[in-house]
Amino acid sequence: MAGVIQTTVRRSMPASLLLRVRHRSPGLANGLVGGALAAGLGLAAFTVLVMLLWVSSPYPDSGPGGALHVAAALWLLAHGAELVRVDTLSGAPAPMGVPPLLLAVVPVWLLHRAARDTAEGGARDNAPLMPGRTAWAGVVLGYLAVAAPAALYAAGGALRPSWAWTALCVPLVALVAAGTGVWTAYGRPSGPLEQVLGAVLPRGARHLVLGPDGRPGVAARAAAAGATVLVAGGAVLLTVSLGWHFGETRRTFGRLTEGWSGWLAVLLLCVTLLPNAAVWAAAYALGPGFLLGTGVAVTPLGARAAPLLPPFPLLAAVPDPGAGTALHGTVVALPLTAGVVVGWFVGRGSVTGGGRFGVWTTGRTAGAAAFAAGLCGVLMALLTGLAGGPLGTAALARFGPVWWQVGLAAAVWLGLTAAATALTVRAWRLRRSHRRGERRADRVVAPRRRPALPRPPQRERLPRGTWFKRKPGRSAPAPAPVAADEPYLLLDDDGDDRAHGAPDDLRDLRDGTDPFGLRPRPEPLDDLPTASPPAAPGDTEPRPPG
Repeated sequence: MAGVIQTTVRRSMPASLLLRVRHRSPGLANGLVGGALAAGLGLAAFTVLVMLLWVSSPYPDSGPGGALHVAAALWLLAHGAELVRVDTLSGAPAPMGVPPLLLAVVPVWLLHRAARDTAEGGARDNAPLMPGRTAWAGVVLGYLAVAAPAALYAAGGALRPSWAWTALCVPLVALVAAGTGVWTAYGRPSGPLEQVLGAVLPRGARHLVLGPDGRPGVAARAAAAGATVLVAGGAVLLTVSLGWHFGETRRTFGRLTEGWSGWLAVLLLCVTLLPNAAVWAAAYALGPGFLLGTGVAVTPLGARAAPLLPPFPLLAAVPDPGAGTALHGTVVALPLTAGVVVGWFVGRGSVTGGGRFGVWTTGRTAGAAAFAAGLCGVLMALLTGLAGGPLGTAALARFGPVWWQVGLAAAVWLGLTAAATALTVRAWRLRRSHRRGERRADRVVAPRRRPALPRPPQRERLPRGTWFKRKPGRSAPAPAPVAADEPYLLLDDDGDDRAHGAPDDLRDLRDGTDPFGLRPRPEPLDDLPTASPPAAPGDTEPRPPG
């Protein structure tokens, strides 16, 4: 009988191996599902948009199969992959490599959320996170498992993906977006960034950038603020130029299409290209400008006559051909403003960002400002590289800003302005702090300390300066710390009195405690010694105190 039970309960070899693999890699299956779901949701969003435009179009060029091919191609274009048009008038294939930046937000956001949720694993506050490498690899592999069939399907349409750009851009976007999601789940540790900077920067410049006083974080926030000011200022310049050329902008809608469905399609295309136009305007304000074809540059110093371009509402905002005027030169206020913002962030961080490590020196402050300007230049070079590209062959082979020129101009403009502003803000804040110290030197104020309230146990985070590593197994959460002034709750008592069968209320009254869990408040005169009345003559027994 025992032999029958033993053969019945024994597991098969594939089942035991599957359980062992699942136990060793708890986040891989979740990562694969999350990555595939992110890719599927992105494809579904693009498909719904394209199908709505195809249904509303009065003269569709192809059937629903062609619309689905276009949706898959646009999804790949949102990753930065270059597309190729094969049905041209000349018969030669023409590249189309200007990805709308607004469409790129969809796959990046979906990948970021999928990686973050996979790393968290649906865990509560007292549970450890999933292993970072496992979650990262699972999301990327699951995403690419859906992207590869989508690229093969898009290759059968009129807009075909370029295999070289597809093989480069789609995995790169998946790796970066999923990595930021895992990094966010682990609390955004600064260790990986500091290790990369320590390996890239020369030995003589490491002490100006790295250190325990928060310089990389301050420089990164300042660079992000500077890039935000440049792009936002570019959007303002674009709006002003479109309002200046409002008549031409309105006439381009009638030249392109007729009917409300066509106008709606053109309007949606303009909305998706608004971030690209804002980056172009920022490049114009920085000095290098942008290209409207091979050798046709548009800068504040002057603009050459562009070749015959299709009428498009956003192209109506391009300045008129001719030499630049004083009005065009006022755009230099934008990079100056961005430099002041970067310098203000660095100057404030040099005094308050160091925390307990003290105030930065002038050399470190200037070095942090230069480093922030360089980071901002890298960000602008990346944005301008994504915002432009070819729209055809010959004259339209180069369309948009030149990325390295814009990045170099941003670093130079912001480096000079940010360093001077950072040193000025540092000196001003130090002087104000010294003045406050002199005025209140005779006043000693005790430092304010917040009461130590019990906090729920936090999820385990990576230690500083290490990459994603495997976490230990789940364990029971540690009890939360209790403050000294925390009221004692009888519900938390695990004493042996309950074993005696006495009722809770009677036991509480016997011990002198409140059954509601509050400590008894002593009487006002309990702690004071009381004097006994004097003994009368002849008394031998002491009297009780009155």
